[in-house]
Amino acid sequence: MTPSAPAKLALEDGTVVTGTAVGAAGETSGELCFNTSMSGYQEILTDPSYSGQVMMMTYPHIGNYGAFEQATEADRPHVAGLVVRQFSRDPSNSRMEETLDAYMARMGLVGISGVDTRRLVRHIRTKGVMNCVISTVDLDDASLVAKAQAAPSMDGLELASQVTTGEAYDFSTEGTRALAVYDYGVKRNILRSFAHLGCRVRVFPASTPVAEVMAWEPDGVFFSNGPGDPRAMPDAIEAARAVIASGTPVFGICLGHQLMALAEGLEVYKMKVGHRGANHPVLNLTTGHVEISTQNHGFAVREEGLDGIAEVDHRNLNDQTVEGLRFSRFPGFSVQYHPEACPGPHDSRYLFDQFVALMDGDAPEPPAVPTPTATPTDA
Repeated sequence: MTPSAPAKLALEDGTVVTGTAVGAAGETSGELCFNTSMSGYQEILTDPSYSGQVMMMTYPHIGNYGAFEQATEADRPHVAGLVVRQFSRDPSNSRMEETLDAYMARMGLVGISGVDTRRLVRHIRTKGVMNCVISTVDLDDASLVAKAQAAPSMDGLELASQVTTGEAYDFSTEGTRALAVYDYGVKRNILRSFAHLGCRVRVFPASTPVAEVMAWEPDGVFFSNGPGDPRAMPDAIEAARAVIASGTPVFGICLGHQLMALAEGLEVYKMKVGHRGANHPVLNLTTGHVEISTQNHGFAVREEGLDGIAEVDHRNLNDQTVEGLRFSRFPGFSVQYHPEACPGPHDSRYLFDQFVALMDGDAPEPPAVPTPTATPTDA
């Protein structure tokens, strides 16, 4: 698109803003969310967990270091669209292979720049996330608002089947432990993290029968991140329940965390805004230390009903929501946030080591971290 080509963004509540087009020409819709990361925009764009969502970046300058293949978490963008305050069309980076604008155009990703993202973020924080439409081809306000209102709600929407692998494949064939991964939209860095720790990693489609997965004789099963409403995934919940019943060590991240909770009879609810960014503080209740985490979720596990099922061992310090569970009735644990980062800090990478220890039959040890000079509070 030319730098001056017009574009509009319309929300389902009637809000309409005008800006300039970036990336591909066309029209797109999805749930408008915001991400507070200051960098890592290409990892965000290619994270399958963002399928069905239009991503608004709170950091004002996006695209300033271009785009390159090594920064991707999947083979294509999965966000529905991109909203930014100021788009850099003259990036500088020795690793750059193309501009972000060229990457988005090549991948068919529609975006809009020149938007007062600060005002829109405040609007979303007050009203809650809602559907929107970005268009470079239809600039009629009433038409765009109607399209946003007609877009499917994320509440009750199953999306993992759209991003999972088509067939099982081996990500890593070398290692002393066999890890089976249920792919609901798994990020590459999760797979790399396990492979780095000496795991043979086989990735299975989301609909794979548990009997087929267990026939591979895994030492552990991982339930991955992914998009959509976990409550709309009864087959995945049943799969988690069957794996849990087998006694095999289990680990879940994000959507996988929610599926494990649902399999154990806990409740999951849709959040008003959700958590998306690479700077969210999480209190590790085992060590008393605060970890800065990468987050990307619009659903959360309800804390009521945990007795005898699981205990909360990680808690979000911004809103006190559940960020991690240690389960009582089987060898397994799960976290709502993303310890693999990409983008983001690596404070919680020890969780992969803990799960490898669990696969080896050892009780996970708390991470070796220095004693804090001050006791964290949950204020």
